Amino acid sequence: MSRKLRARFVAPERAAAIPVLRELFGDSAVSRAGVYAAADSSGAFHFITMRPFADKVRGRIGSYRIGFFPAEKRGARSEAYGNPEGFLEVTATNADTPISEHFRLRDFLTKDQTAVWPKYLVLREPLVDKLELVLAELRSMGVPANRLRVMSGFRTPQYNQQGVGTGGRVNDSRHQYGDAADVYVVNGSRDWMSDLNNDGAVDTRDARVLASAAERVERKYPELVGGIGVYTATSAHGPFVHIDVRGKRARWGAL
Repeated sequence: MSRKLRARFVAPERAAAIPVLRELFGDSAVSRAGVYAAADSSGAFHFITMRPFADKVRGRIGSYRIGFFPAEKRGARSEAYGNPEGFLEVTATNADTPISEHFRLRDFLTKDQTAVWPKYLVLREPLVDKLELVLAELRSMGVPANRLRVMSGFRTPQYNQQGVGTGGRVNDSRHQYGDAADVYVVNGSRDWMSDLNNDGAVDTRDARVLASAAERVERKYPELVGGIGVYTATSAHGPFVHIDVRGKRARWGAL
């Protein structure tokens, strides 16, 4: 779709079905989690093999706390809320691996346990594809958009649980499944939503411009349908937009 993805995420049970992995990198690429770079006509493309879900023991992989997914506690309410296939292993040396033209692995990491390595990440390729398409759509609308900043990508269940409550996060947040991101556009040096409608202020109206680009992407690519939510600024952050690829349309917030 966007043609800007630079990585493929490979679950353990699917690795053996991708002959190029073994041909290029040997048996280790099939059996051991890691980032494997292959050159193509446009530069480096990465195959990233996952750690299996079963490697999570008592809520952790090694020293990294993950917690327990909703389906582990009470069963999945639908296939979309089942346990992830596995985890991308992110190290201090591979965290800057490009996974698309504008995004790297580290952009989607849970915002805690800063000193713990390796970290573990759940991320779905369609989300990255959709974000690239939203960025391109903004530009096609004549809106300056240098980059999309991911304020919150994957949230481990133990991290997500800290914000569950009235007016906060929900127990089965899509962020836990690697297909949701809270984003805003950054055009200058300040890490804050930019003035997208050029009215001299940064407010919810700018977030609505970003949300409208996501709406347009969904109309063009129905297979990327999902949630879009507009959030207002607080003292801690500017306005932002939640975008996901949950597979069905959902809307909320200050749209």
